[in-house]
Amino acid sequence: MKVLLINGSPRERGCTYTALSEMAGVLQAKGIETEIFWIGKEPIQGCTACGACKKIGRCAFDRDGVNLCREKLAQAEGLVLGSPVYYGAIAGGMKCFLDRLFYAGKPPRYKVGAAVCTLRRGGGIAAYDQLLSYLQLSEMVVAPTRYWQAVHGNTPEELAQDLEGMQTLRETAASMAWLLESLHKANLPAPQPEQPKRGTNFIR
Repeated sequence: MKVLLINGSPRERGCTYTALSEMAGVLQAKGIETEIFWIGKEPIQGCTACGACKKIGRCAFDRDGVNLCREKLAQAEGLVLGSPVYYGAIAGGMKCFLDRLFYAGKPPRYKVGAAVCTLRRGGGIAAYDQLLSYLQLSEMVVAPTRYWQAVHGNTPEELAQDLEGMQTLRETAASMAWLLESLHKANLPAPQPEQPKRGTNFIR
């Protein structure tokens, strides 16, 4: 089994990487392979709603790592989304990345997911909920937790001093491992959504 952890920070080895590494350590100790995928610091193309992905099964824009990440996600059973908090929301590059990652191609239905955001002081819950929306609207199984995965610190060293936050990350990673093992042992087919999908606009 494998868990893909996406680092949505423009800093490759900053606070978000530190938080994801804390979770990866727990998963690895339980025999689960991990990979931290950094989205990079170069500008990331936002979704233009061109609809090409529905025809070709991947995003039409191929200048960044979105399609590569989709390939890695297809081979993983679990996914962790990590982002710093900017103005009470996830980082702009991460937003562009996730919009295209989750919209293009096959959704990661019933894979195990979790989210984590890192912040200096405030705005963490709003950013955390934003990350959860990607998981929940893709029919993923969100790992249970005792507290929000919003870890405080302006540097990796400060982040390590948030003892409760780091403990929450480790417990969430342990929950992910338990869910992955449970789903693997059960080996039950995932329920299928009703067809056709009934889209209803509010204004007609």
